[in-house]
Amino acid sequence: MSSIVFKDVNKSYGENEVLVDFNMTVESGRGKIILGAGGSGKSTILKMILGLVIPDSGEISIDGKKISGLSEDEMMPYRSRMGMVFQEGALFDSLTVAENVAYRLREHTTMPEKDILDSVMQDLGFVGLGKSAEKMPSELSGGMRRRVAIARAMVGNPRSILYDEPTAGLDPITSRSICNLVMGLRDTRGITSVIVTNDLDAARILATEKVIIDQDKNVKIVDQGNAGDSNTDFLILHEGRIRLEGSERDLQASGDSYIREFLD
Repeated sequence: MSSIVFKDVNKSYGENEVLVDFNMTVESGRGKIILGAGGSGKSTILKMILGLVIPDSGEISIDGKKISGLSEDEMMPYRSRMGMVFQEGALFDSLTVAENVAYRLREHTTMPEKDILDSVMQDLGFVGLGKSAEKMPSELSGGMRRRVAIARAMVGNPRSILYDEPTAGLDPITSRSICNLVMGLRDTRGITSVIVTNDLDAARILATEKVIIDQDKNVKIVDQGNAGDSNTDFLILHEGRIRLEGSERDLQASGDSYIREFLD
């Protein structure tokens, strides 16, 4: 499992302040849902975790090790322990589903081919696409493409997965299935999750529900409302600053005018 910490981080692009004195902690095995209008700094946070954007000041740490300012080579061990689910899936159109999922293992590891194929089929089975391994991305629906992207992010048993608008453009039923997968990885595998989204319905599911395995090894989803601990809380950004951080209960109880307008 992986912990992610931002401490007093500032970032500007020219005159535009994107993050201002930004502090965030995502504990191992838990999740953080980052909400905010366009240009509020959400995508910059994901890029900083990946080491693709360097803060102007402040520190970013993963598992207690400072990563801000590391070279590309020095970042590789950290990136190898992360998965990334891009908006719209971002699959290679010329590769089959299985080849898309296997891509990172083939390009960046010396894992034997048999082990790669076993890992790929296991991860495709988790997302319910075991029978679609040989299909091309053009044959898949939007929801299926998103599930392939999640399977691809799972390869190599990452400690954390970053999600960029994982339910954008999906119908409610398909969006719900993606939420279930995100919760399953968080709750049954202990994967630390950072979710950037503007889908409030999906965000509320992730913040109020939990996947458990009962004594008979049945997988169940438990709705805890706003009173329980789903392992995930909210962080709302406004003009580079944190406007609210807390649970679904904190979100609903907020009297902040911006928060109320954002929710409405």
